[in-house]
Amino acid sequence: MSIVNAKEIMVAAAKGKYAVGAFNVTDLVQLEGVVDAAVELKSPVIIQTSVKPSKFLGADVLVAIYRTIASAAPVPICLHLDHCTEVAYCKKCADAGYTNIMIDASKQPYKGNISQTREVVEYCHKVGNVSVEGELGTVSGVEDQIKVAEDEAQLANPEQAVQFVEATGVDIFAPAIGTAHGVYKTKNPRIDFERLGQINKLLNADSVKTPLVVHGGTGLPEEYIRQLIEMGGAKFNVSTELKRTLIDATHEYISANRNEYEPGKVDVAVRDAIRKAVGHWMQMLGSVGKA
Repeated sequence: MSIVNAKEIMVAAAKGKYAVGAFNVTDLVQLEGVVDAAVELKSPVIIQTSVKPSKFLGADVLVAIYRTIASAAPVPICLHLDHCTEVAYCKKCADAGYTNIMIDASKQPYKGNISQTREVVEYCHKVGNVSVEGELGTVSGVEDQIKVAEDEAQLANPEQAVQFVEATGVDIFAPAIGTAHGVYKTKNPRIDFERLGQINKLLNADSVKTPLVVHGGTGLPEEYIRQLIEMGGAKFNVSTELKRTLIDATHEYISANRNEYEPGKVDVAVRDAIRKAVGHWMQMLGSVGKA
């Protein structure tokens, strides 16, 4: 079955000591590029949309495109709603056919985070084949990365992480460990590898029950990626890199062919650039040949 939720492919990844790439897309061309890479490299993959493009394009439209493409692909593909802070929109996307939902209530007080996350989990599990991701702690923007990484209170507390997972029933879990959204401005981001490993040991020592997510993948050094996978990271989110690839490939093609007015050729250039970028990530994550 090509249409899957995130947990079922992440459990296999965690057991196999590799990770599944979760790639944010904003249009059909990017989506096709991601799937092309997955099919070419025989890799499971997670397609992500953040809330803004999901609302702009329409959840029903995105699900229709996803299901049409995924059902014809020979690899498992998940459609994930990323960083949604609205319980009602989480439910809407689950009803529409997304197969993984992230309710991000991490900025709420701890009890509020539990309450909102549990509400989404209970709803999605009733809908059917929909897994849910929750987050604890602060995954910063890149400008805040050093500050957050140095602030113990902003990172996920391992014991509290276990309590959070048990209280909410989340299927997959994103603990804040010092990674950041955007492009890192330092060659050596301050990542708390041991914290991720400790959380993974507490949650998954006997068997993999709640696979772990690493946010802020763009710009992480390859040796960091390998270490994070070893510590239990089974899903890596990549967003900024694909946005830059889209804009750069478009600009480069138009600049080199300024007198052409064939949008289809621009689309091909963008799709190929996305496919190459995603393929490189799949190589780094070790998911090639795992589908």
